[in-house]
Amino acid sequence: MADFGINVEPGEVGLDAQRLRRIDTHFRRYVDDGRLAGWQVMVSRRGKVAHLSSYGLADKEAGRPVEPDTLWRIYSMTKPITSVAAMMLWEEGAFELSDPVSRWLPEFSQPRVYVGGPAARPVTVPATEPIRVWHLLTHTAGLTYGFHRVHVTDEIYRLRGFESGAPEGMDLAACVRAWAELPLAFQPGAEWNYSVATDVLGRLVEVVSGQTLEAFFAERILGPLGMRDTTFWCPEERQGRLAGLYLPDPARTRAIRSDALGKGILKPPTWLSGGGGLVSTTRDYTRFTWMLLKGGELDGARLLSPRTVSYMTRNHLPGGADLTAFGRPLFAETRYDGVGFGLGLGVVVDPVAYRTLTTVGEYHWGGMASTSFWVDPAEELAVVFMTQLLPSSTYPLRSQLRQLVYQSLVD
Repeated sequence: MADFGINVEPGEVGLDAQRLRRIDTHFRRYVDDGRLAGWQVMVSRRGKVAHLSSYGLADKEAGRPVEPDTLWRIYSMTKPITSVAAMMLWEEGAFELSDPVSRWLPEFSQPRVYVGGPAARPVTVPATEPIRVWHLLTHTAGLTYGFHRVHVTDEIYRLRGFESGAPEGMDLAACVRAWAELPLAFQPGAEWNYSVATDVLGRLVEVVSGQTLEAFFAERILGPLGMRDTTFWCPEERQGRLAGLYLPDPARTRAIRSDALGKGILKPPTWLSGGGGLVSTTRDYTRFTWMLLKGGELDGARLLSPRTVSYMTRNHLPGGADLTAFGRPLFAETRYDGVGFGLGLGVVVDPVAYRTLTTVGEYHWGGMASTSFWVDPAEELAVVFMTQLLPSSTYPLRSQLRQLVYQSLVD
């Protein structure tokens, strides 16, 4: 396989080159009218890059264009990498998915569940069953995010300093201890709720492996896959490649620079967020998708068995439910209708309900700054999209990209 770049004519892998150009025509409008600063998209099939395009500026203020090696904050696209790390340890027999996490994280030995009262004086009851490893992987532990602003437990997180980050000076172990003291939003296993569960999973990886999450990623995943630019922070010598972070103006007509939100990646973090801490490139994340598409192996480096990847990318929600039936109607990096959830990934269970031209079994996730990826095993297709507009719910970039990619498949 080529290191990166277009290495096959689209027609050789069942893609129509003229139809692929519709992707560029459509998304250029977002840059030309000011809604996005710039973007990059990669479409590959059967392990070969058939379409790679960039448009606009990585940094509008500096006039710096998007380049093949531009660095992007991938936020929650970190989650599938953390989930792969956990499943690598599972394959070694380090734990079972049904094991209580308190075996390694004793702070979760007596979780309590919110049942009423204000955030300052919540009423709680004991959890009826322990939080298990499977609950972390599937976001069914009862944990939450402070930025949801839907449930009282979200407010409780904010009162403790957990909104979109963590209080100054706390490392991952301290964050996990603090979250364990807060009430769960529901009984473990009762619902799906997008949450800090993957960050807790990252701490589990640390305790079980005896390594920091950064060291485990570098040694066991990023190094073997050749993901040389994927890190928890961007050192000074690479900052000239880092895309600026932008927010929409109140009318959602143009992108406005936000250095305050984006500056955290410029120095080593005090806590290693397995839920949203990485910076990466399109090339690097493409290699991660290829590893998944090839059943856990890439260029001789095997991370997982094919059966484990297949198991991770099935819908694990009870009764085969989608997120609409089993989740809460709040922010997540996917739509809810027709989408189930596997071990760290959204999984399409009904393309008709999803209202998107895709395939049953396609799996995916995205990041808070509008980045996204998906892998479609049936079509042998992998797609990575990078940009830097926060939040990802501002425009329907993901659904539009799907329809434009799938309409280009002609075999």
